[in-house]
Amino acid sequence: MRKSLLGLALFAPLACSAAGTVSVEANTVLRLPVKGESLSLDRISVGPEGALLIPSRVKELKIGELDLAKNARIGVFPGDDALQIEVQHGNLADGSVIAAQGSSGSFEKPASGGRNLVLRLQDVAVENLLIDVRGGVGAPGYDGLDGGSAQTSGCLWGSGKSAGDGQNGADGQTGASGGVVRLEVPEQFDVEKVRVRLEGGAGGAGGKPGKAGPRSSEKGCWFYSVAGEKPGAEGQGGAEGSKGSEGRLDVKRF
Repeated sequence: MRKSLLGLALFAPLACSAAGTVSVEANTVLRLPVKGESLSLDRISVGPEGALLIPSRVKELKIGELDLAKNARIGVFPGDDALQIEVQHGNLADGSVIAAQGSSGSFEKPASGGRNLVLRLQDVAVENLLIDVRGGVGAPGYDGLDGGSAQTSGCLWGSGKSAGDGQNGADGQTGASGGVVRLEVPEQFDVEKVRVRLEGGAGGAGGKPGKAGPRSSEKGCWFYSVAGEKPGAEGQGGAEGSKGSEGRLDVKRF
């Protein structure tokens, strides 16, 4: 999600009036400037190919009217707490997306799971909507260290040293789990217009094997030569991590 959002060229200032209206122009990415955990807005409008980002600290968002144009999206940053979004009225055009995927793991931190969402749609017309709460990709394994070089023995004294073997790469970490989505809609709402991605994140790539230590060259002495030491063995690559567990979709009609 983040790569696709950052690929948009224009980052415009947020238009947020005192009346609680947020407007995102076409082809722009805007971050909602909030300090608290709860926010209530009269209206949110996102233009074609635009995106509104919801910070991880937000746990509750109430919207009087939500208008998502073609291929517009709401991006939700990863977080441990569930996010509740309640929409009274609105129109979600073709290609609308609510994306709340987990973040990929790294050597510094593990992958995070898809954000848990509670989405309540009261009187909302939906052409089609994608809700994406896939888990983050697992952290990669560490690469194995290369083996040390061999050393040829001396002509009169000093023993040779064999080349070292390359270390094995570490296994990749397990992918994070997909999120849990609770979709609350009216009895007559067509749930087929909503697609939800719940897959767990792919396992992290295994670490690369360490290279074998190189052999040493033959050494010429006065009346004879000393053979070089043999090279070491290459290590083995680490295994790919396991895929994260799948999330869950619960639909409640009212």
